[in-house]
Amino acid sequence: MQDLLREDEESEEEHVEHKHNEAELDCDRKENGQESTKQTAVQLNWTFTHISSYGRDIYHYVGQDIAISESIDSFGAVMWPAALALCYFLDNNRHLVNLQGRKVLELGAGTGLVTIVASLLGASVTATDLPDVLSNLRANVMRNTKGCRHTPQVAALSWGYDLEDSYPSSVCRYDYVLAADVVYHHDFLDELLATMKHFCRPGTTIIWANLVRFVTDLTFTENFKKAFNTSVLAEDGEMKIFMATYRKYERGHV
Repeated sequence: MQDLLREDEESEEEHVEHKHNEAELDCDRKENGQESTKQTAVQLNWTFTHISSYGRDIYHYVGQDIAISESIDSFGAVMWPAALALCYFLDNNRHLVNLQGRKVLELGAGTGLVTIVASLLGASVTATDLPDVLSNLRANVMRNTKGCRHTPQVAALSWGYDLEDSYPSSVCRYDYVLAADVVYHHDFLDELLATMKHFCRPGTTIIWANLVRFVTDLTFTENFKKAFNTSVLAEDGEMKIFMATYRKYERGHV
């Protein structure tokens, strides 16, 4: 994947920086003689356009410019690569993941970009993260989803704590649970896995994008695969997008 950096100086008041990864998604492996009865991961050559303007970063998905403000005060309030990869995938593979009219939960929503893209694609989204991230998250989401059919919700969620009280499983049911770069160097991986299990009811699919950086990524992935029936939707080197359902319900123990 090549990264091309282009600078556009059309406006003296704006510093415009374009970052491109030339991308083309090949969804038909049969042409290369790779027929299989199982779903085969497509090659994910993710791309994004990034523009810095007046203290905000502008991304372009679903035919719309999306203005994102970051905060250096929290890991959760900055843009991470897997969020960009997941947004690109959702935007360009609507035939594989159709979010139109679906009920969606995002874990670790951060800046809110994935939630915004899912909302623009027609989903009814609840974006969750820690309380100290919510102010910036809510501002980004509200700024970029005006006119969406479903107004996205923003709510606090601490992984692994008071899940049934705060999000009762009898009420909080989702078609998709989205997560991007939620596995990083922190001490709450068991709580994250417990949270994923809590929200995955019969009919729920997790879509999790992750860039491997540490050994903990590999350990979590192995534990994740033990709990969930997992396949790789798309990949590009160490960047992978997983699709998963909870094994507990596939065995008929609802």
